[in-house]
Amino acid sequence: MKTLSPETWRFIQEHREDDVRNLALQGKKYPLVDMAEAVIQIAARQIAEKKLPSWGSVEGIYYPGHLSMEQCSSEQTALYKASLVRGDSFADLTAGFGVDCAYISRNFAQADYVERQEGLCELATHNFPLLGLNHIRVNHADGIDFLAKMEPVDCLFLDPARRDKNGGKTVAITDCEPDVCALEPLLVEKGKTVLIKLSPMLDIASALRDLKYIREIHVISLQNECKELLLILRKEAASVKKETSEVQIHCVQLFSHAPSQHFSFSYEQEKRAICPISEQVETYLYEPGAALLKASPFRLLASAYGVKKLHSNSHLYTSSQFVDFPGRCFKVVGISGFGKKELKTFLEGVEKANLTVRNFPSSVADLRKKLKIKEGGEIYLFATTLGDGQKVLVKCRKVGQEEA
Repeated sequence: MKTLSPETWRFIQEHREDDVRNLALQGKKYPLVDMAEAVIQIAARQIAEKKLPSWGSVEGIYYPGHLSMEQCSSEQTALYKASLVRGDSFADLTAGFGVDCAYISRNFAQADYVERQEGLCELATHNFPLLGLNHIRVNHADGIDFLAKMEPVDCLFLDPARRDKNGGKTVAITDCEPDVCALEPLLVEKGKTVLIKLSPMLDIASALRDLKYIREIHVISLQNECKELLLILRKEAASVKKETSEVQIHCVQLFSHAPSQHFSFSYEQEKRAICPISEQVETYLYEPGAALLKASPFRLLASAYGVKKLHSNSHLYTSSQFVDFPGRCFKVVGISGFGKKELKTFLEGVEKANLTVRNFPSSVADLRKKLKIKEGGEIYLFATTLGDGQKVLVKCRKVGQEEA
């Protein structure tokens, strides 16, 4: 970690809201300032103010480069993970910048931060005391080596690297580093509870198939964007083990300025649920939130909220009375088929709209081109298929509980 001069720190503070692209060109004007590092720190602080607001307000925090800031957990998702565990001892075996470690460790008497990149260890050593986290021991070590030698703890956390040697993203568990499938027996021996953060692109069924000790799965979205797939592993007596179809899956939808939404189920419950198909689009239309679309409790949503699906494969729901549904809610303005004259009348005066396709043969881009409608505005259009196979375009306006 670089030691920055007082002039550089002062420059960072004075220009923390400025455009870093302009600042990068002004190095000659400030000969006592390490402009390259100042730009990195200012850009990172601008991300932190939105992503990690409680860190952004702490003076002296030293941040890593752009990629690490983009990849680290947000404060909201880190706080959610921290809410799931507590105890005496904790270890983060792939700690990186240390965001998850910082938040989770607050629920434990002692904690170990483990990271093989020396530069990140230096950042953690500098930052943790500023955050009041003096109980965290920083270990510059390989997580697998540390795991083999460590004493058992109440909770282990891993965030395996999800990029291959060429920098490409991976989503399969076995393609991540470290390979938690190979490590699973040792992980559950060394941790009473093991938290594993994985790509939201990972197939849940494959995780249940590949890992023996999964007890819970948490699908976490933030601002309706699926961010994390969190697995909880525990080694338990054979008498309390459940079939994979009975593992509890928790869909957690977090928002910056609205209450969070939670929906829990098992695939056994989903299999048994009755899901009515609507004969028509009724007064209200509902689209499940991102975490629900990922986890797929599509039959249960209908029975749990008293709504009907438009089609078994459309994943859109409808009702005559408003329901506080865990996702986006709309009031239907009109419905049209795709005849040329019918569409022209239906879309008269609509120059822009938010377009979504669900169980429909065209992409958003192709359909937008055909309809000649720009993105945006207050109108929402859903191109979908009804239960009888009819292709329709549904025009809506977004509503909430207070507007229904």
